[in-house]
Amino acid sequence: MDDSVSCCTAFLGHQRVAHGTYADVARALAQVDLSAGGLLVFDDATGAQVDYPWPPGYSASASPVPAPVAAAPAVGRPRLGVVAREVTLLPRHWEWLAQQPGGASAALRRLVDEARRTQAGRDAQRLATERAYRFMSAIAGGLPGFEEASRTLFAHDAEAFAQRIAAWPIDVRGHLSWLARDAFEPPAPPTSTAA
Repeated sequence: MDDSVSCCTAFLGHQRVAHGTYADVARALAQVDLSAGGLLVFDDATGAQVDYPWPPGYSASASPVPAPVAAAPAVGRPRLGVVAREVTLLPRHWEWLAQQPGGASAALRRLVDEARRTQAGRDAQRLATERAYRFMSAIAGGLPGFEEASRTLFAHDAEAFAQRIAAWPIDVRGHLSWLARDAFEPPAPPTSTAA
């Protein structure tokens, strides 16, 4: 499935009843008897529970879209997509930034780009851990071994995690393992830019 398309997964109790784009899941859920309750829908990118029926602003071709934010007056370099926000730093940080080539903004952009490059593996692991924990907290919080499974997830111990969730319902276990797939990978070493 295309990573640029938002997807979600629906559970009725502990059984997975739909998976795909938000539009696909909405079509599938229209065919399911939801009168008994127990429906939970999760965004696959974040593991967060989402409301169903979809909130206002939902488009059949994509995931729910946030309400538009009023645009601020154009300042800076709009062709580059520059967004102005407040940054709070200590005086010594401002002094150092003022001495950098291109000024404070250029130096901050370079620092952020470097951190994104060198921390990409660690960030992916953290995001996968958070995604899996959101899902398991919502759907498996009452299952036996939840606390132990949570500890092994945050310890990035794949073997112990698999043991702790082995008795959980198969659909919950399968989806949780898929969401947590990057949580147990050791962070990749930063790539070198030197030639």
